[in-house]
Amino acid sequence: MPRYLISFDDGSMDHIPDDDLPAVSEAANAVVREAKAAGVWIFGGGILRQQSTIVATDGTASAGPVPETKAVIGGFSIIEVPSREDALIWAARIAEGCRCAQEVREIMFDPES
Repeated sequence: MPRYLISFDDGSMDHIPDDDLPAVSEAANAVVREAKAAGVWIFGGGILRQQSTIVATDGTASAGPVPETKAVIGGFSIIEVPSREDALIWAARIAEGCRCAQEVREIMFDPES
């Protein structure tokens, strides 16, 4: 069954007033609970703002991208559903809970998993 990455960019939730964040968190967590109960949830979470490190092929590490230079993921969900249409339905539910648009991408099939 296909797996999908549902994500939003860092900063996409910056429009939400601090006083509303507990309600947004509860709404987003409610969708996660529903996805788990439906058996489609694989994994997900928020990403700490700008805490990335880039590791090159030779093993050297450098500071990751900053918002002014490149879009970075602010949060993500990985779900396993029968179709892209089902993934879009879950993305819409997540978007409503998080109060921000979501990007949906199919994860490449790995015959070893």
